[in-house]
Amino acid sequence: MTKRKLSLLIMVLIVSMVAAACGNNNKNNSAAPGQGNTSTGTKTQTALEAVKASGKLRIGTEGTYAPFTFHDPSGKLTGFDVEIAEEVSKRLGVQPQFVETQWDSLIAGLDAKRFDTVFNEVSMTDERKQKYLFTDLYIVSRAVLIVGKDNTDIKKFADLKGKKSGQSLTSNLTQIAKDNGAEIVAVEGFNQAIDLLTSKRIDATVNDQLSYLDFKKQKPDVPIKVVDTSSNASQSAGLFSKGADDLVAAVNKALADMKSDGTYLKISQKYFGEDVSK
Repeated sequence: MTKRKLSLLIMVLIVSMVAAACGNNNKNNSAAPGQGNTSTGTKTQTALEAVKASGKLRIGTEGTYAPFTFHDPSGKLTGFDVEIAEEVSKRLGVQPQFVETQWDSLIAGLDAKRFDTVFNEVSMTDERKQKYLFTDLYIVSRAVLIVGKDNTDIKKFADLKGKKSGQSLTSNLTQIAKDNGAEIVAVEGFNQAIDLLTSKRIDATVNDQLSYLDFKKQKPDVPIKVVDTSSNASQSAGLFSKGADDLVAAVNKALADMKSDGTYLKISQKYFGEDVSK
């Protein structure tokens, strides 16, 4: 073999080896990002970690639903649910940030991640349990049928058939009115229902017993009365999105500690005169 042919052969071998090496390097480089993401990629924060990192718990609430969530004469947001949520936030080591919206927008706001939770006497229904997480219950109440003081036609829930009942459309109390044949008139909350009732634009409202008692305590002269009370008690708790299990567990611990050290009872007696978690 001539020197020229030998040199040419050597050059071909060298080029082939370099090409093979480059090919192997390309394969290794293309695999590296995937391997890096698996072993050292950024860990997704849990719901509790996200709240701790932000330093605040965003709480959806109505702000117009005394005595649970409302504004006092000075304009400050207060109420039973508000104080419970404030104390829970304190025990989580974060600041409460309340986001006020109408009742019918609260669950939609949670879905849209406008807030982390809802504290607004949200009843623990089977339908809601399928889509959301609840804390341990912190309030028990019953539905009452409220009518004008001079009303003699409606004496029990069954008498709602064909009558106009003012209800928040997404409230479980609305279902009681529907089940008894009422014509539903949409309202934004308890106060509007009472306004429509006293102006005789509706015949009745199915509402919360504790709300009624507080309202009558504040405004005893308003001409309304309770004519029937549901035998079934509703249980209410904090509402969270699915996946927030560790945050719900932390809130449950806070609630349990509040009950153990008397903080819960103090807040409950302030608004209702008794322990309303039983």
